[in-house]
Amino acid sequence: MDVIIGHFGAVALLSPTLPVIDTHCHLLYDGIHERLERVLAEARTAGVSGFVTIATTTSDAVRSAALASEHPDVWCTSGIHPLHAADPISWDDMHRAAQHPKCVAWGELGLDNHYADPPAALQTSVLEEQLTRITAWRKEGLVKPIVIHCRRAVPQLLPILRASGLPADRFVFHCFTETADDARAVLDFGAWISFTGVVTFRSAPEVAAAAKLVPDDRIMCETDAPFLSPEPMRGARPCVPAYVMHTGLFLAALRGTSFDAFERTVDANARRFFSLPESVGRAAITDSASRLA
Repeated sequence: MDVIIGHFGAVALLSPTLPVIDTHCHLLYDGIHERLERVLAEARTAGVSGFVTIATTTSDAVRSAALASEHPDVWCTSGIHPLHAADPISWDDMHRAAQHPKCVAWGELGLDNHYADPPAALQTSVLEEQLTRITAWRKEGLVKPIVIHCRRAVPQLLPILRASGLPADRFVFHCFTETADDARAVLDFGAWISFTGVVTFRSAPEVAAAAKLVPDDRIMCETDAPFLSPEPMRGARPCVPAYVMHTGLFLAALRGTSFDAFERTVDANARRFFSLPESVGRAAITDSASRLA
């Protein structure tokens, strides 16, 4: 495997025939958006062939849809992050963004018990309202999977998701940072699990233990850029989509498989979960060198 040195540091360079998808990044966030073209170009050169940019507010969802319109290899979501539960909410904007042809999921939504603000009661209220509306919008034909944010909240969150009546296999718990027991509970519920650079941290052995438990057909890989740069880029600011390579390499070794085999598995999973085209982003890799020139 070759290495390239880009503006954001060294990243593994994959074969351009192997598509690698960053299933969760925030392309509108500071540190990325102001230099977006270079971030995307370097990721494409490294072998990243698709990006799902995740909304955290309803206004963010509208902007994410506009961004996805500008890039053939970028998709988007629509939803309210629990830490933005106190922000202004436009349910019309959430609905409108979800109707965009490149909106592939709801979210991210869920619960975050790491912070006391917004209060848990408000987070829960906004979550339940989103699930109620998603259920109603499904009847209009807006049938999409759901990206879940869950931090120290598995026991509180799973009963809410069950009560929604939405299909369990249409939820993915992104940026999983919980214990192996929590992973078992999520898997028993029927949801998917996705891992970020946290799984590479020596300080997070419980996350690595959880990553060993997830079956091949329910695991995905992401960056959560601009956060959580994986080893050996830990501490780099911002984390960028190109770093998904490092997390993929670590997960493949952890699970006792080759990187190519693991990436083929998780990218097939991403295409299936998000209903992405089989050709996702392949053309973007071939012309990425010209964008960097």
